[in-house]
Amino acid sequence: MATIVMESIGRVFISLQQIRQVPRMLREAAPSMPSTVRDIEVPPFFRERFICTGYRPLDQSWRYYFLSLFQRHNETINIWTHLLAFFLFLVKLRDLANTVDFISDPHSWPLLILIMSSLTYSVFSVTAHLLGGRSELCHYSFYFLDYVGVAQYQYGSAVVHFYYVVDESLHSSVCGLFMPTAAALSFLSCLGCCYGKYSSHSLSSGVRKVCQVVPSALAYIWDSSPVAKRLLSGSNNDPAIAYHFGQVGFFLSCAFFFTFPLLERYLPGRCDFVGQSHQVFHVLLSCCTFCQINASYLSGFDGQERTQ
Repeated sequence: MATIVMESIGRVFISLQQIRQVPRMLREAAPSMPSTVRDIEVPPFFRERFICTGYRPLDQSWRYYFLSLFQRHNETINIWTHLLAFFLFLVKLRDLANTVDFISDPHSWPLLILIMSSLTYSVFSVTAHLLGGRSELCHYSFYFLDYVGVAQYQYGSAVVHFYYVVDESLHSSVCGLFMPTAAALSFLSCLGCCYGKYSSHSLSSGVRKVCQVVPSALAYIWDSSPVAKRLLSGSNNDPAIAYHFGQVGFFLSCAFFFTFPLLERYLPGRCDFVGQSHQVFHVLLSCCTFCQINASYLSGFDGQERTQ
């Protein structure tokens, strides 16, 4: 009996010893994550105005940048805002698939295009903010990819607005012009953003913003003209009207925060991790997209007369 008791105590002691080793084993298994650096330690084209610390060092392994998803640095919130939005868009697609036949019903395809373009821009944004700090080539390549995502989202917005939101009078006026113009403006928007990013080290911040904002603003005005006409009509029986107002309000707000980095300008060095205007822009853009998806669904599938 004593032998059995001693053996049991010995097994418990060994188990306790193994448990004590767990923290050390986890530390040894985890990769060594280099600490972040200041703005003066990275090339000029990596620096963001008024963001002083939290930059990830260049030329690390791909594994480091992927694992930096869980590290505290000045891109962490930018990554997670659109990563969470991506999963929420997926959930929205699943919920809509319960009531909308995305496979057999051609009328549902514009809505599917909008949701897929939303998923694309969010995942391209995550990729740019997560991996764009590895090298100069990665920086430009992934951010150009991000701008391609934005441009195809603009075109997806034009598709859903033209087929679901436009009224008969506007449809007859721009029937053969709306979509080609939307495609051209999306291309110019992408081109302007890429040029502004590539020339950011040689252009003033004001000129760079003009290159990025003006083509995107023109694309938005054109793509959203059916929404504007619908809002001006002021129909109280329109179930989508509240979401259209939300869509426009959120977009104008996110455009403001994208253009003017007020928070970090007046609190330099205090928004390096959280509080950047670009982070607010991400959140507002995601809210704008959700309003747009809901408005498009109600406009296209509320039983009212559809414009084909």
